[in-house]
Amino acid sequence: MFARYDMGAEAVDELKQCPLYGDRFEIRRRTVPGFKDLGVAAKKLIEEEGCAIVVALGMPGRAAIDQVCAHEASQGIMLAQLLTNTHVLEVFVHENEEEDPEKLAQVCVNRARDHARNAYWMLYEPEQLSRRAGQGIRQGYDDAGPLGQPRN
Repeated sequence: MFARYDMGAEAVDELKQCPLYGDRFEIRRRTVPGFKDLGVAAKKLIEEEGCAIVVALGMPGRAAIDQVCAHEASQGIMLAQLLTNTHVLEVFVHENEEEDPEKLAQVCVNRARDHARNAYWMLYEPEQLSRRAGQGIRQGYDDAGPLGQPRN
């Protein structure tokens, strides 16, 4: 609820466009008050509802305390992954990434959709991730591109 953009709606829309939606997987969405609640929400989705993967979306504010809280939330998400042996993709867009509200909103859209697609690929088309290895692909911004190969 703290986020200033509904990234969950973007992720759901992206997943509904995946080839196996409705046939091999369904989407379960949970909204929590703040990103520090994501770890337990992810753990509950995995353990109580049988989810094979979770996309955890959040938007830390600009203040220093928000960055500390984001770090704590990240630790909770990592702990949920380790306790359940299940991937939880942390998708945070920090308000201080962009000054321009329109650009920040676009980062939210791109990052939520890109990570939703990554979650799908992790489960159903892992070769898609392998094909993209080393390509400098970014979620939310333009790709950085690959580095040249070192010379011997």
